Parts: sequence; structure tokens; C-alpha cells
Amino acid sequence: MQKIRPGTLAALLLGSILTPSPLLAASSIDAIRAAALTDTVAMDFTEGLTTEVGPRPAGTPQEARARDWTVAKLKSLGFSNVRAEPYTMPVWLRGHDEARVIAPFPQNLVLAALGNSASTPDKGIEGEVAYFPTLADLEAAPEGSLKGRIAFVSHAMHATQDGSSYGYFGATRRQGPSIASKKGAIAILIRSIGTDNHRQPHTGVQMWADGVKPIPAAALSVPDAEQLARMVSRGHPVRLHLTLTSKMLKDQPSGNVIAEIPGSDPKAGVVVAACHLDSWDQGTGAIDDGAGCGIVAAAALQAAKAAPLRRTIRLLMAGAEEVGGNGGRAYFDAHGKEAHAMAMESDFGADRVWRVDFRLPQGHDALARRVAAGLAPLGIGASRLPAGGGSDIEPLVKAGVPVVDLQQDGTRYFDIHHTPDDTLDKIDPAQLRQNVAAWAVALFEIANAPESLGVN
Repeated sequence: MQKIRPGTLAALLLGSILTPSPLLAASSIDAIRAAALTDTVAMDFTEGLTTEVGPRPAGTPQEARARDWTVAKLKSLGFSNVRAEPYTMPVWLRGHDEARVIAPFPQNLVLAALGNSASTPDKGIEGEVAYFPTLADLEAAPEGSLKGRIAFVSHAMHATQDGSSYGYFGATRRQGPSIASKKGAIAILIRSIGTDNHRQPHTGVQMWADGVKPIPAAALSVPDAEQLARMVSRGHPVRLHLTLTSKMLKDQPSGNVIAEIPGSDPKAGVVVAACHLDSWDQGTGAIDDGAGCGIVAAAALQAAKAAPLRRTIRLLMAGAEEVGGNGGRAYFDAHGKEAHAMAMESDFGADRVWRVDFRLPQGHDALARRVAAGLAPLGIGASRLPAGGGSDIEPLVKAGVPVVDLQQDGTRYFDIHHTPDDTLDKIDPAQLRQNVAAWAVALFEIANAPESLGVN
């Protein structure tokens, strides 16, 4: 394994003029960009998946239909070695979500259960609200202090272009339920991990800490969380009735879809272009992540039009990303010993790419310069930050496979993410095509790079 040096691009990023590769004519890159900016495949793929399949929760018959649809679609587009690769997994299924304030101001609240929430009885539960402005406040609560109560954590998230606030504020969803259970709560409500002000909750997965008793857990829409906080601020005890029915199923079928554009040099390693097919149940999974799958499929086809490829481009359309990255782990279990030259992932919506990050083997500045030069006319700048990949390629990244991240503008992503509003109309066709162009340029440069890349 070659040593990865995150700072390998410092000289490039501090300075001067980016020059194109002498090995790949600038006219080829110009032609790829121009053609990709008129692409129709990405939108056609996303429209078809969201219309003909719709929501695709992991491990469900709907996700299975998505795999079947995708295999047929990729074959029709001319990809090779198209197949589904199955695995099994536990599956959480949503039932009925309902909450209402009993006292002192009776009214309904809009919420959605979080993935892996425990179920209430069919008739629901009642309890007094214990309010915490932040996750840190919940953590500071004395042990046993929430016995018989429903914890409520606010902790409002704010929009950022790179989506970096999700990691910090998302801890309320990921860790809050386990912390509340340890303190004795009978349930937990959180303010949705989102940046909108619409009356629609943001769901998402959370994993129970070892030894923790699962409790009902749900996210309130942002306006309802603010409403509940105002009620608490009046100084009177607030009581809720909460119904969150759900169930867990063991050993349910899921799977990945794999497709390839074969390269001329099998020993040069494959370039993985990843996305995920599954979605949450509330919307149709257009930005998360139907568009990502449309982008990588369209870009691979555009890259292959310009000239024969040295390396194979392999699409990984993973299953079960939303519930913990099962598909990425299954891919690594099946293919981790194969030679991988590069891994890339599209899973941050469909708004324009504005930045490119690299994590390449030491001494590969020239490849970074070529990729950056090809992306610059699309308004994309190279950064000093090392690429990190995403959950579908995380096992490959941990194994040392090089990574390039094409960072999308996430300013409005968390307005829509994990909500009923994740639908096709939220995609801007021009920005989607810019993504295809960026991916096509990067895939072409990487697939044809003369350098030795990757790990075996």
C-alpha cells in the first residue's frame, strides 16, 4: 500500500497556472465537457427511478424493485457485466407516527419516527416533557432524572455550503436516543436535523449504543419543535401523547447493483463511481440519492465516448446506505481484494459541483493538476482539504484506495434531505448537467491516467 499524504496538493493549491496533461489532448476534455453539458441520461434515469419505483426503503420489496429496474436500465444504456449482488440484513419498518399535546395547550404535532426507533404500544404512551436546548444539556442531566418522562432536544442546525454542520448537529439524532434512554426517558423527541422551516419532519437512522434499552424516538418538524419549545417556556408542565409503532424484521434481502465499462488494462485497477439506490420512505429519493445514481451512470457513458479507457469504470449503486452503509460493506466483502485505482461517490443532491478534493498517493500531483484543469472551466476550484469519500466507499477508503471528492453545493440540501419533499421537482436540470460534466471529466482523466494508482 502506498502512503497517503493528505497535504500532497499544497504546492498546487498555493499557486500557479494549471496545465493540461501532455498525454490527453485538451480538445478531448473540451469535447467531454461540451457533450456532458447537454446530457439527458442523468435526468432520464432519476425521473424513471423516482416515477416507476418511488420510495425505496432498505430491505423492502420497493428496494428490490429498484434493483430490478436499475439492472434493466443499465443494460439498456449499454453497460457491461450488469448484475445485482444480494445480501441480507435486519430491517426496521415504520408504522403509525402521531403526537399530540394533552396539556396545557392541546394540539397535534407533526413528527416522524427515526430509524430503529422502538415501538410504542398501539394505544401510545403519555409523559411529561423534559426540555433540553442542546444535546450537551441532555448529556449533563443526572442519571435517572428522566424516569417516566419524554425527553425533547432542540439544538437547531444551520445551513452551510459544504454541509459540514450536519456532522455536529446530526449528533442529536445519532446519539440523543441512547443518551435519553440511559437517563431513564420513556421516549425522545428531537428537532429535525434540517435547515428548512416547513412543517415536515426529517427522519434518519440512529443506532443504539451497546447495552442501551431502545425507546421510541422521533423528529419533530422544525415549526413544531419551535412550537413545543414555546409551550415549555410558558412555565407549565407540558404533557404529550405519543404513538410511534414500528417493527424489526430479521434477514431481509437487500443488494447492490454493479455495472461496468471495461478498460483495456485489467491490471491498472478499477475506478469505482458510487451512489446508493435506497431511500427513506417519505419522499421519492430524488436528491438522496436518485440523482447521484443518474449522475454517475451518465458521466461514465460520457467519459467512454471520447476515447477507449485504460481502466474499467465500475458503477456501484449500493443498497441500504441510509440505515448504516450495509451495501458498502457488502461490496468490500465481495470485491475488497481486487485492484482498485480510485473511489468516488455522488451522494449530496444535484446542485452544482463547486470544489474538488483529493487524497492521492504521494507524488501524484500531476494527476491532480490535470483533473483540476479539466474542472476549472466548470467553475470548480481545487481545495487544500483531503478527500474523505462517503459511506458507500468508506471501506475502500479505509483500506487506502485513493479518493477524489466532487463537492456539491449543499446550501439547500438539508431543507429537503430525509423529508417528504425529496421529490423530482427539486432538481435543477442545468445544475444536474454540470455535475455530469464534472464527473465525466474526472472519470476520463483518472481512467486514462498513466500513473500507478490504488491498492491490491
